[in-house]
Amino acid sequence: MMKNQTSNTKRTVDRRSFMKSGLLTGGAATVGVGLLANGTSAHAQFGVGDDRLDAGDIAILRFLAAAELLESDLWTQYAELGGLTPNQLPLEVVQAPPMNSYQNAFLALDGDGPQYISSNTLDEVSHATFLNGYLDSKGAEPVNLDEFRTLQGSTATGSTGIGRLTNLMHLNVDTSWFVRYRSATNPDFGATFPQAININNRTAIPITNADFKDPNHIQVIANIAAFHFGYIEQGGASLYAALSQKVKHPEVLEITLGIGGDEIAHFLEWVDFAGNGVQAPVAPVTDHGLTFPDFFNKPPLLPPNLVQPNLIFPVPCEFISPNLPHCAVIRPITDKFGGAVATIESFTADGLFFGQTEKFLKTLMELAVAADAARR
Repeated sequence: MMKNQTSNTKRTVDRRSFMKSGLLTGGAATVGVGLLANGTSAHAQFGVGDDRLDAGDIAILRFLAAAELLESDLWTQYAELGGLTPNQLPLEVVQAPPMNSYQNAFLALDGDGPQYISSNTLDEVSHATFLNGYLDSKGAEPVNLDEFRTLQGSTATGSTGIGRLTNLMHLNVDTSWFVRYRSATNPDFGATFPQAININNRTAIPITNADFKDPNHIQVIANIAAFHFGYIEQGGASLYAALSQKVKHPEVLEITLGIGGDEIAHFLEWVDFAGNGVQAPVAPVTDHGLTFPDFFNKPPLLPPNLVQPNLIFPVPCEFISPNLPHCAVIRPITDKFGGAVATIESFTADGLFFGQTEKFLKTLMELAVAADAARR
């Protein structure tokens, strides 16, 4: 079990310090004393003429840049070990064998698995690079988290061994998203959802070369990763939808809708991918007390459609008003469940920041509070 680390996954970032500074009051984010977290006036504008952006839009873009840096960091770790090896062509082009058993376990989930992992990684890197480039073009401060790249990652062959922002080796993966998108209820209306599988304090990457040896062991690690992929990307889909409702400038809305749409595209692939890990021929598979059952033959929840693997598109649910017809939508899309602060709290509970410093967590929360405080 994890001890009292600064990023213990059961802790949440303390908001009281932000309340005292006027950044968070009454359960809703508000800009205090006319200042954003970086000391910029809340009424400041960036750019010239019609290209000027107000501080709220800048705060949103800065938080999204930080979120994309986090995503880039975690996806790079997955790609180094389970994606296509650099300069390796897709398997449809060259029928080369997988480089390791982790890649092979992903191939068991989808014949294009390593390619998808590498592609998702490239996308996230492009998002972070673009957002920081756009901020710089407007005279706003880009986001740089390099001082926090201190975490030790995997030492297995394939890992570059560089310092990391995120930790993939002590994850508490929230798998309730798998149930939520098959349910007719909506978290924005107060609905809650059970876990499809309980994944606590588990690694989603091979930590050393020893993890490559046992086929069941490495398949379970890959299955954990598959559900983590879905968790990360559904969070991104909700985050962009929530923050898009706050932006003022049409060009910033174009950015949030454009990148947010790509996050949705990622999510839908990983819905299918994770589902392949809980059906034959991969499932059932067990390692060290964690079993991925065959959801078709032994569904962990009833009715069975709540975990039916081939229901890969969002099931119509409550939307706007419970008195309106159900509609298939991304959910949640409110600040409370899908906003910036909610995202950082969720990542913390996920174990993604296990071992990180208080300064790192404070930096992220300051960016998150400022983004949630933005108003159209």
